[in-house]
Amino acid sequence: MALDQQFSDQAEFAAYCREWLADNRPDPTEIPLPQAAYEVTLTEHRDYLVDWQKKCFEAGLIATDLPLEYGGHGFDGFQRVATSEVQKAGAPYFINWIGLGMTVPTLLAHGTEEQKRQFLPTIFSGEEIWCQGFSEPGAGSDLASLQSKAEKQGDHWVVNGSKIWNSMGALADWMLLLARTDRDDKYGGITYFLCRMDAPGVSVIPIYKMTGESGFNEVHLENVVVPDHQRIDEVGAGWKVAMSTLTSERGAGTGVGAVASSDSPMSHLDRLIGLAKNTPKNGRPAWDDPVIRDRIVKLYVRVSGVVENARRSRVRDLNGGAMRLPLQFKLVNSEILQEAHQVALSILGPAASLYVGDPDAVDNGKWALGYMNTYTSTISGGSSEIQRNILGERVLGLPKTK
Repeated sequence: MALDQQFSDQAEFAAYCREWLADNRPDPTEIPLPQAAYEVTLTEHRDYLVDWQKKCFEAGLIATDLPLEYGGHGFDGFQRVATSEVQKAGAPYFINWIGLGMTVPTLLAHGTEEQKRQFLPTIFSGEEIWCQGFSEPGAGSDLASLQSKAEKQGDHWVVNGSKIWNSMGALADWMLLLARTDRDDKYGGITYFLCRMDAPGVSVIPIYKMTGESGFNEVHLENVVVPDHQRIDEVGAGWKVAMSTLTSERGAGTGVGAVASSDSPMSHLDRLIGLAKNTPKNGRPAWDDPVIRDRIVKLYVRVSGVVENARRSRVRDLNGGAMRLPLQFKLVNSEILQEAHQVALSILGPAASLYVGDPDAVDNGKWALGYMNTYTSTISGGSSEIQRNILGERVLGLPKTK
């Protein structure tokens, strides 16, 4: 669906985005939304967020730079502007963050023309929600050890196995699925499929976290039939395709408008400063404590560096390689977010033990909830330790550790 409007430059488009977001921001839900899209489990939240994503897509804030033939809007260099304005506005996040951030770039790089034309428009609109079926109980950090098996039978595959740490599985229509098609080849024996979540034999079991939420799931596959036309790339090329998907998951997935959280590191920092100025500590605002203020200022310096790196990433020659900045973003942003919440809990002191729903909890206990949720970001998509190994080995060219 093309946007029937032209813009002379990015500044004009940014002004349009700001005005549209101000005029069309939806009313809050009766039950507050979770802190991020990967925590959504309620059907009413799904419907609310699908409606919001569809409106943003129709307004040109999603798939802004993608070709018209794939359902995009055909602009050039405007998607970063749209994504930035959505985040600055504190607007609701996009429910289909896996579809936008992982499925779309994967299909663009490895999908057939038929697959692109079939799947991309419904991903943009949120009509079909996606989840990811990579990790297994025995194959997390060592993903290539996965054992879910796909056997070819005529023009389809029969898949058996289990996936774990799956976000959005209970609400999703489709899953990005890795399965083993050759047990004798660790890396070359993996194939990449698109699997319907309502296919017979697919079952989803929620995993409850320490927050009390079920943002993750187990997915079991028992004799699940996947047509061969839902295979991505060649048989045995799954590892190559998966690395493409993971590069997007680790920071490069905003290219079509993926926004999984309403908050940026700078907005978290602004709220942290407000908390410090309004929370008493020894008879004075916590902001007057030199130790607290020093920790916040150091965070501010790091966040400012992230912001400048984001600007740098827009210039290809300044990126330092295709993977360097995306991998840095994932690593640094997740750790900054975790440290910001640690500082917040230090400011709150004993009050930090009051959780969501406690009438005496500051900000309804969101700092404690947020702190526990930050471990999702530092572990999922490759833990911080794995990210550092990848940066060291693949970007800096350092030797592998033994």
